[in-house]
Amino acid sequence: MSQRSRVLPGFGLSLGFTLAYLSLIVLIPLSAVFIKSFGIGWEGLWEILTSERILRSLQLSFSTALIAALVNVIFGLLLAWCLVRYSFPGKRIVDALVDLPFALPTAVAGIALTSLYSKNGWIGQYLEPLGIHVAYTPIGITLALIFIGLPFVVRTVQPVLSDIETELEEAASALGANRWQTITKVILPILFPALLTGFALAFARGVGEYGSVIFIAGNMPYKTEIAPLMIISRLEEYDYAGATTIAVVMLLLSFVILFLINLLQAWASRRTGRVAQ
Repeated sequence: MSQRSRVLPGFGLSLGFTLAYLSLIVLIPLSAVFIKSFGIGWEGLWEILTSERILRSLQLSFSTALIAALVNVIFGLLLAWCLVRYSFPGKRIVDALVDLPFALPTAVAGIALTSLYSKNGWIGQYLEPLGIHVAYTPIGITLALIFIGLPFVVRTVQPVLSDIETELEEAASALGANRWQTITKVILPILFPALLTGFALAFARGVGEYGSVIFIAGNMPYKTEIAPLMIISRLEEYDYAGATTIAVVMLLLSFVILFLINLLQAWASRRTGRVAQ
């Protein structure tokens, strides 16, 4: 058999430039982070990794990022559904507002959320008598991550939802499926890979978020200190090895979680492809 012709020529050259670009932008800087972190030796590395303060900050960063990403998957799907399937006054304004967290500086978002949800804020003053504390708590951190992560889910799901023909829903209804069966058996299996992608993007953004979280977190040791803050603190102390060690831990944990999400996404895509056939 002859070699399959390619639409674009120069595959070897293109691949070479791609690998060189990735090496300069991604692989070499990440390798430098690993090398710098291992420069303190195994004892210093173990001391940092077993620090209760650092472990608490890592737990807080990953748990709030996961919760925020899950919330964004639910409400991002609902928002994308409304934008795609319905027409209503101000639809274009709502569609533009979805992208606002992309353009708004994260520090401004953090200050705005803090002023809203502090005990004297517009919303916080009504929550305070109920015993609900948002600012300077993990709830406030999660709220900030929801704010900055929502566009990732909406913009990932929206084009896929636009490509789903309404005839599929009509056919399911004609075959006797109720609304719940149509959603769970027809629509969600098609949207599932896109939802996973949006979840992964929102989670990855939330884990490393600093600007919007630092103001509403309060930065109380063992309570509301996030891992990126610990990295900044070590850098301010000129402890570059300690900062890179925390970064390496975050990188490895994020890679494992995102790798598992990608595997699940690939499985869902194959399953969706067989269903579509």
